[in-house]
Amino acid sequence: MTILVTGATGTVGRHVVDQLIRRGQKVRALTRNPLQANFPADVEVVAGDLSDPSTLDSALVGVSGMHLITTGAEYTPLQTGPELVELAVKAGVRRVTVLWNGEKGPFERAVEASELEWTQLQAFEFMANARKWADSIRSEGLVRDLFGGARIAPVHEADIGRVAAVALTTDGHAGKIYTLTGPESLSVQDKVRIIGEVIGRDIRFVESSEEEEREQMRRMGVQEDAIDYVIRWHLNPPKSAYTVLSTVEEVTGQKPYTFAEWVKMNAGYFM
Repeated sequence: MTILVTGATGTVGRHVVDQLIRRGQKVRALTRNPLQANFPADVEVVAGDLSDPSTLDSALVGVSGMHLITTGAEYTPLQTGPELVELAVKAGVRRVTVLWNGEKGPFERAVEASELEWTQLQAFEFMANARKWADSIRSEGLVRDLFGGARIAPVHEADIGRVAAVALTTDGHAGKIYTLTGPESLSVQDKVRIIGEVIGRDIRFVESSEEEEREQMRRMGVQEDAIDYVIRWHLNPPKSAYTVLSTVEEVTGQKPYTFAEWVKMNAGYFM
């Protein structure tokens, strides 16, 4: 049994690969740039592009489960969901996890309408998003952000990987939509304080303008429509975004990581 992880070199994908290996699974990692994948030798790395389903025929051979992402290059929603689902079903894939991109679209609807055993993973914010402050923390000792007081319950990417691995390898998760959070509801200023405490440095918070926030996301390669969505969403987040849930522990049997633990694991970005 082989499990195909799409977006395998991404923020969440690497954790899905790692967690599946820990569970003794045979993993095939799909990436557009295999030479840059840098996975352990027991991971089979294959080339493919979800925006071009014709590149996936060989990647799907012998695959029983898949972890799917729903965005392509530059964070744009994939429009190939129906084709990918059809290919997966024809290849004999039985079970999939789907990492949503913030709103349900054609990709998710295609999966739900299929005969696949699907599980959707909804995370409102990755703890890794804090890496966008790394340069200014290192060089200036400050964080500029538009959303200083906006609260959210971010989740460690490793916890998403753990939930995905459980859903792909055990029964009882088909048809479930799992909303995943960490154990705390935090504002941007809370996160800045925690980073400073962990790395032992005073970090100032400076509230940026909307245009400055837009420009920062443009430099990250985010398209304008996605920038509009992110800014609107963060300025008025839904209650579900900052409500702490116990889903990670219920599914995995382990408590989710705190943001302070994430910073300790990733302190090198900020020092």
